[in-house]
Amino acid sequence: MFRDHFLDVPVDLSQVLFMCTANDLERIPGPLLDRMEVIRLSGYDVPEKLAIAEQYLVPKAMRENGILSKQEKEEEEEEVEDSDIKQEENETSKHDSDLYTRTKGVPESLSIEKSALESLVRWYCREAGVRNLSKHIDKIVRKLALQIVAEDEGAELTEKSARKSNTWSVTDSNLNEYVGKPIFTSDRMYEKDPLPHGIVMGLAWTSMGGSALYIETQSIKRGVDSDGKRRGGGMLKVTGQLGKVMEESTQISYTVARARLAEIDEKNTYYDDNDIHMHVPEGATPKDGPSAGITMVTAMLSLALDKPIRNDLAMTGEISLTGKVLPVGGIKEKTMAARRAGIKCLIFPAANKRDYDELPDYLKDGLEVHFADDYSTVREVAFGS
Repeated sequence: MFRDHFLDVPVDLSQVLFMCTANDLERIPGPLLDRMEVIRLSGYDVPEKLAIAEQYLVPKAMRENGILSKQEKEEEEEEVEDSDIKQEENETSKHDSDLYTRTKGVPESLSIEKSALESLVRWYCREAGVRNLSKHIDKIVRKLALQIVAEDEGAELTEKSARKSNTWSVTDSNLNEYVGKPIFTSDRMYEKDPLPHGIVMGLAWTSMGGSALYIETQSIKRGVDSDGKRRGGGMLKVTGQLGKVMEESTQISYTVARARLAEIDEKNTYYDDNDIHMHVPEGATPKDGPSAGITMVTAMLSLALDKPIRNDLAMTGEISLTGKVLPVGGIKEKTMAARRAGIKCLIFPAANKRDYDELPDYLKDGLEVHFADDYSTVREVAFGS
């Protein structure tokens, strides 16, 4: 029995089931999370978001803003059997949009094209759900409704609200007139192929879904003392606002990179002659997690071996001190991020093969995917045998 101290009324909660939603478990207090049963749901991919927008969000926004209105049905003279009535009700409930038609005065050419929805999903609304997508569609439809009323009544709108295009159709070319400039501009920092030495694209999972995560490394040649000897020992400097887990991952990756370099070429003293500075853009965004381990090792070996990495390769996976590639989460979201960035070749941990196999075929189409249980497989794909 729970007592509400504000109303001073006892409430029986024994038969109540509480459901909470969250984009990120890290922000839920530990004691509360410990009492919860966690059900993980993957985010919507692009085709799913487009289908939801076309079939539900756009019609809903147009109804709420008066662009679509309910059509009145004339009473039928013929009597219909009860079974036929029930069947008809079921059909109309499934196709609720058939009950609505354009309001008088709304231009026949008014529409939100698929190209505009695709641009919204790609450049404005990358979150796992569709809440933000719904807000942007509502904004577009409200502005269209305002423009219709203004032109009908001869009212003058501000420059920001006035219609600039000659058409009532919203496409990817005039989308910025309704929702402003894109929030996201590009999935790639580097278009050059191959990438500059010491740079590799990783894949990360965030509360917004999957995203490309570049690992940048740069060498700093050590100075010499009066006797001509190198000063100090091998040093790794890390920047990019990394969390504790990711900082530990950089140290493990550095050790693995040194060990693998010794196996490849015993005479290579690159890490003894140079300090390494590793950076993970963007610096203002906090990052954490161990899934960039194999990406960090590859970036550091790219410097030491003087071999660049192809720009259509991305990878994700935790690395152990002995070079084992351990499984990570968010395979669907990371695959979506890779496709969005134009990646053709992916490296996943071998233990995540079952997660990848469960993905729909349209997400896997055209991708070359390698599954690694040891870093030797990653090195073979990234640098060749």
